Amino acid sequence: MSRPTKITAAAAVAAFALALAGCGGDGGGGGAITADGSSTVGPFTTKAAEDFRRESEGTEVTVGISGTGGGFERFCIGETDISNASRAIDEEEIAICEENGVEYLELQVVLDALTNVVNVENDWATCLTTDQLNAIWEPGSRIESWSQVDPSFPDVPLRLFGPGTDSGTFDYFTDAINGEEGASRTDYSPSEDDNVIVQGVSGERGGLGYFGFSYFEENQSRLEALAVDGGSGCVAPGVETAQDGSYTPLSRPLFIYVSLGSLEENESLEAFVRFTLENAQTIAEAAQYVPMSQEQLDEQLQKLEDALS
Repeated sequence: MSRPTKITAAAAVAAFALALAGCGGDGGGGGAITADGSSTVGPFTTKAAEDFRRESEGTEVTVGISGTGGGFERFCIGETDISNASRAIDEEEIAICEENGVEYLELQVVLDALTNVVNVENDWATCLTTDQLNAIWEPGSRIESWSQVDPSFPDVPLRLFGPGTDSGTFDYFTDAINGEEGASRTDYSPSEDDNVIVQGVSGERGGLGYFGFSYFEENQSRLEALAVDGGSGCVAPGVETAQDGSYTPLSRPLFIYVSLGSLEENESLEAFVRFTLENAQTIAEAAQYVPMSQEQLDEQLQKLEDALS
């Protein structure tokens, strides 16, 4: 798969608000567009905004990365036009949106292979079963050494790093591995910034962490990705395994939620969302994501057309 351009997650983090051409302003008015939410989806939307800038000079797009939960907090009180999300909106967030009269359109824009990563000096673990991952991450887990994960592994202290509780990646991982969203041991180093997780795992020989595939792609010289055995043998995270569904249970869709009120008021927002969907495969490849199929994207474009009509 070609990688013609690279937008780093670090760039998205450093530019918490990426201003593209023009002066500041709220989302929804004067052509300005405000997005916030998932740090996993953030680099994708940032790349889409950069490409859109070339098509539509004078449109400002700001992209924040407060986490999926933090993004929905702002979105559901009308502060943002787009909420980037690495999971579907939950019932509590739906209720808050309804209370504030915020109607929205859910659009899948890209796929992800949630990736478990270890330190490059880890030469003993190449694949973990979902049962082993559960034993490591379940609430109250007392596993503190790699030898407790598998007797053939060395007695190296296990140092855990992962997303914070506002992260959609945290929600998805805990549901897929521990059977309940939010169920996790708490004695690990959490961060809403995936680059902090990269630094933590790369700095600890016994480090283990997880985040979206694009962050591994960006940092594969500093980390090793683990295959996962979900019951049918070890499968490595990657473009093909996410697309064909064989990387279970950790492949997933990533979303943007678009305010219908902002769509009505802001022609620039409609143009940006349409541009993002029409160019999603190119954007995904450039930003190191797993692209959706054209058929899948056509379905999302039809959802946009239906909402506009």
